[in-house]
Amino acid sequence: MTTSSTDRDVRSSEPLDAVPVRHPGRWVAVALLAVLAAMFVHTVLTNDNFRWNVVGSYLFSGPVLNGLGNTLVLTVISMVIGIVGGILLAVMRLSPNPILSSVAALYIWVFRGTPLIAQLLFWNFLSALYPRLALGIPFGPEWISFDTNQLINQFAACLLGLGLNEAAYMAEIVRGGIQSVDHGQTEAAGALGMSRAQTLRRIVLPQAMRVIIPPTGNETISMLKTTSLVVVIGYFELLTSVQRIYSVNFQTIPLLIVAAAWYLALTSVLSIGQGFVERRFGRGLQTGPAGPRLFPRTNRSTRNEERTA
Repeated sequence: MTTSSTDRDVRSSEPLDAVPVRHPGRWVAVALLAVLAAMFVHTVLTNDNFRWNVVGSYLFSGPVLNGLGNTLVLTVISMVIGIVGGILLAVMRLSPNPILSSVAALYIWVFRGTPLIAQLLFWNFLSALYPRLALGIPFGPEWISFDTNQLINQFAACLLGLGLNEAAYMAEIVRGGIQSVDHGQTEAAGALGMSRAQTLRRIVLPQAMRVIIPPTGNETISMLKTTSLVVVIGYFELLTSVQRIYSVNFQTIPLLIVAAAWYLALTSVLSIGQGFVERRFGRGLQTGPAGPRLFPRTNRSTRNEERTA
């Protein structure tokens, strides 16, 4: 028995009752997370051992704010040293000169392969190796000399340890950004008579910034928290300040909450700034969707259309 085309057209024009797919697992997960969140908030607010009054009294105290200021200074200067040094090392690493490339590779290998704490301790106790540092003619007379302990104090040791270590990581970030630019643009710039420095400054780096900026923002946020490691040489920063306070009043947990609150606040500010910088250097870049969602959100109007289709 055959079905006529008229019967098929009538049957296809009838509305289909499309039933949306149910996702009971999502609602179970949401309910479970809501219960856990409520339990967490309840224990934080009702547990007297948190001592929120102590947290509030020390949050803006003088020693804590002084330590916070030192943390910000260390973060900014160390990142400047790291970024400048990283650019120089990346250019050396990509140089056709095998000596420059090998020196950069050796630097990156040493500073990435040893713990940062060990590097901080090394710079702080450099005077054990060299009691005096001098400037002069190599293997010849000295023009001027300095006491190493006075030249490299705790602050200088912190900057050397944090900045030089960061330069090794930034070198790989910058190198990846430079290599992401199509080599044909470098060849075209050379055909126009540009030098390697002009090509790098005017052509390569502006395009590589789209790749360099996101991990650099992450490194800045990481540096903010990494400054807490300078406690091993006794420099006064945020974590050191709260440690000195709770070593006297024994309010360990409230003072650690104070430090954590400031770290979270500064990290949030840096994250917002990173977003603005990424949009600034990403202007004119055609980007597609952010990527497939694990659980794509179903539009309500779409479901209504499916029901009436």
